[in-house]
Amino acid sequence: MNHYTLSELAVGQSESFTVTVTQEMMEDFYRLTGDDSPIHRSEEYAAGRGYPGRVVYGMLGASFFSTLAGVYLPGEHCLLHGVEAKFARPVFIGDTLTVKGTVTEVNDTFKEITVKAEIFNQEGKKVTRGLYRAGLAR
Repeated sequence: MNHYTLSELAVGQSESFTVTVTQEMMEDFYRLTGDDSPIHRSEEYAAGRGYPGRVVYGMLGASFFSTLAGVYLPGEHCLLHGVEAKFARPVFIGDTLTVKGTVTEVNDTFKEITVKAEIFNQEGKKVTRGLYRAGLAR
């Protein structure tokens, strides 16, 4: 876990990590949310819609922005103030994702940073893009 304070952060600074989406993650997300949409739960339904397998919940992928903020950028001193996410491509079970954040603003007045967040699949294709604002200690 990183321990950045506001004074240690600068525009352009970035952090990243990788994670592989598993069947267990999908089941855990289903148990937590109750989202039983067939595109996420049924191989047959997903295939009928032209996908090679069940589509991973978009919000499961976007939840890695929380890990990015709370563990990597800024880490320990983070309190998320807002998150935006847009889904560019579907993610599938077994995909290995690289989650990257880059500081775009450091606001001393509000003790807050703004981070451009992106998720890429193992082919280097952007699957999710977003932005978050996080407050932190000096």
